[in-house]
Amino acid sequence: MSRPPTVLSRRAALATLAAAAYASATAGSMVEGMAAENELGPVFSPTGPDAALYGAAEGFPIADRSLPIQPGNPYQPKYRVGAFSHFDEIYPTRRITRAATPWMFQRSQAEFSYSYRGNRSSLAEYLSRNPVTGLLIARDDQIVFEHYQYGRTDRDRLISQSMAKSITGMLIGIAISEGAIKSVDDTPETYVPGFKGTEYGRTPIRDLLHLSSGVEFGEERDNGRDLSRLWTNMVLGLGSPTGTVNSIAQFNRRVAPPGTRYAYASIEPDVLGVVLHQAVNKSASDYLQEKVWQPIGAEADATWLLDAEGFELAHFGFNAVLRDYARLGRLLAHDGAWQGNQIIPAQWMMDATTVRASDAYLLPGKAMPTFGYGYLLWLLPGTRRQFALVGDLGQRICVDPDSKLVMVQTALETRAEVWRLWSAVVEQLGQR
Repeated sequence: MSRPPTVLSRRAALATLAAAAYASATAGSMVEGMAAENELGPVFSPTGPDAALYGAAEGFPIADRSLPIQPGNPYQPKYRVGAFSHFDEIYPTRRITRAATPWMFQRSQAEFSYSYRGNRSSLAEYLSRNPVTGLLIARDDQIVFEHYQYGRTDRDRLISQSMAKSITGMLIGIAISEGAIKSVDDTPETYVPGFKGTEYGRTPIRDLLHLSSGVEFGEERDNGRDLSRLWTNMVLGLGSPTGTVNSIAQFNRRVAPPGTRYAYASIEPDVLGVVLHQAVNKSASDYLQEKVWQPIGAEADATWLLDAEGFELAHFGFNAVLRDYARLGRLLAHDGAWQGNQIIPAQWMMDATTVRASDAYLLPGKAMPTFGYGYLLWLLPGTRRQFALVGDLGQRICVDPDSKLVMVQTALETRAEVWRLWSAVVEQLGQR
């Protein structure tokens, strides 16, 4: 677990520094409050849009476990900066150890602007409008932009929200390539005895990867009732039933045949997380560390939220520094290859980011009003193959394999402008 003995003193120091920085920054403009840019290095700002709303005057408080997390609205705004950058100090996590020798990005500059509401807009203007904690744009091995707000830095582990789902999907692909899981056509009950005879247990892995199990789970129904119940039983270990498998198996009403209807359901990666654990006989964190995190040269330790039984929560709670998210994005931009080493099978990456003719319900505009869905990845519209890891409240890793462009954003609210920004990044920087 990752909860340092110096948490309280660290929190006090962070609060003091952040409050002082806020006072200084609000005395002038946001630009005047920025740390000086180190040529091509990252830029740090002690403030950000609506900083007072997000707790700046109180030093961006970290909150504690007694404050409830509401599905779709974790923490009231004043706690989000602190909680989203120190989540592993609030809840128990498992550590994913960094590489002994980090792989390093190079740095370069790129001129960039885009049209927004009829006017030309810069990245600085984007940051002035959007509550972004971190924004990084890279083209293959070159970082062309890296900026942090609200007193966050390149050493803060920033929360993934549901981008963790996509990480789970990658690990399933690796486990299949190694033979630990036989096929996407297998069912969870083949690997997890506790799922035997349940609707999730008899749903093919492929359909769980597509969030199309056909099992009823109301992600947003009744103010997130089902997601709240899953969190309470599985993560907090309260109520009835408890235990990872039992908490999942309580949702056992089929409303559609598997593989026929997309319905966003965070529980489905959790089913896959248990399958992964049983199939590879190790934790998801240990498997990620061995197969991905260290091979891509991660520069910092990551952490992953544990449920009450000690399983990683496969749909939420991964935490990493921004440049390591960018390394992960670069791996995906190369279709699973890293410096000549095929970490995730290339065919898996193609299967994960394209839609078969028989799965037309997953196409952009069909699965969602704009986006499509692959193997726990969002598929962007258009003829160019692009995809994204997406987490609530603005967490994004956008990937364009053709140009090897990657954009990483961590944030406090969901704003649609991020997609306009990404489109412009690809349009202007995506020509090789």
